[in-house]
Amino acid sequence: MIDPGHSRLSIVRQCELVSISRSSFYREPTAESQQTLRLMRLIDEQFLETPWYGSRQMARQLRRNGWCVGRHRVRRLMTKMGLAPIYQRPKTSEPHPQHKVYPYLLRHLSIERPNQVWCADVTYIPMRRGFLYLVAIMDWVSRKVLAWRLSNTMDAEFCVAVLEEAIARFGRPDIFNTDQGSQFTSFAFTNTLKDAGIRISMDGRGRWMDNVFIERLWRSLKYECVFLNAFESGSEARAGIGRWIGYYNADRPHSTFAGKTPDEVYATQAVEEKLAA
Repeated sequence: MIDPGHSRLSIVRQCELVSISRSSFYREPTAESQQTLRLMRLIDEQFLETPWYGSRQMARQLRRNGWCVGRHRVRRLMTKMGLAPIYQRPKTSEPHPQHKVYPYLLRHLSIERPNQVWCADVTYIPMRRGFLYLVAIMDWVSRKVLAWRLSNTMDAEFCVAVLEEAIARFGRPDIFNTDQGSQFTSFAFTNTLKDAGIRISMDGRGRWMDNVFIERLWRSLKYECVFLNAFESGSEARAGIGRWIGYYNADRPHSTFAGKTPDEVYATQAVEEKLAA
């Protein structure tokens, strides 16, 4: 991903180019073999099709496809990738026992205007010789991607950075919805929301449908961009994903909006809201 033979200053500059924090880069993740990286990609592809698969069922599916793999190995890789099945899990599997979990606020809520609700999620991005994590923030009603960032570790720092970027560019929403991942329940992330006066909403445990729109974004991104390109480096992944998100926002017609793009829906409804005010 980033050449370890470069000087320290050069490495720092490369990290900045791919939006990877310095602290994240120097925490080098354990290297995985090419065979394991291939297995992780197959798990990711299967999970897009069957998000209810836990490690046991995922291992069975992989064995049917010729992989000699056990449940414990699959569970380790799914945990590393941030994949969790949609069924309800025991309370003992809380992502971080010291973090507060907030109630889900969107049930029975009529969401009709831009910046009423934003949502965010983190996904795994496979590359030719490694992997990264991608976080994105989306406006719920228009499906517009407001900000995104890549990192080589799945921590809170890059999630806070993308949240601050989205608020700086687009103002603040009334409600911000995420899953219960430790990045989003962290003090740094929730305090940023509270300081901005934003109400915090979190999905029920294992309920991916509570944040379904951004899950659909990941599916489109991976099938239309990531799986078609074996990215060699973080900068190459950033450029490729950036082009696709630009296309998704500005040029990709959305059937829900009668062929309008997310940019058009966000801009039109924002203007109408200002005129009504």
